[in-house]
Amino acid sequence: MTSVQPALAGLVFLPFATVIAVWVAVSDMSRMKIPNKAVMALFVVFAAAGLGLVALGAFTLPEYLWRYAHLGVVLLLGFVMNAAGLLGAGDAKFAAAMAPFVALGDIAMFGYVLAIAILFGFVAHRLAKRVPGVRSATAHWESWERDDFPMGLCLGIALVAYLAIVATGGA
Repeated sequence: MTSVQPALAGLVFLPFATVIAVWVAVSDMSRMKIPNKAVMALFVVFAAAGLGLVALGAFTLPEYLWRYAHLGVVLLLGFVMNAAGLLGAGDAKFAAAMAPFVALGDIAMFGYVLAIAILFGFVAHRLAKRVPGVRSATAHWESWERDDFPMGLCLGIALVAYLAIVATGGA
């Protein structure tokens, strides 16, 4: 399965998204909170770098503008899921900020990437919390003690993995 998104978009977005994804993952595991500043930073990356991609011809202006609809749809779905107790508000906001980075034609591929990221993130988190060296180095992390899960870890993994696939020209 190959991406419909231009490889240049993956190359441009990937470094910025990676830094923000690490910030979100660490914050969510340590405090079980995704900072609004991280969500806004990701939004600003798409807004600025996306306009740059329009200027470079990788995106058309209408395509770039339609990506904001992705944000709105995912934000609405996220708030409904949050109200139903299925995920946290920070997860909903971060997922919405991620949405413009995903081409509509790549939604199935992104779904697979997200599913794998959820499985990997959950297993890695549950195993890591049982490793004494990891626990002592991160003893203050809330996610070790709570039953709920730091979904920001998996969302970040999924975004970075998707953009890496795009940057390399497909899967």
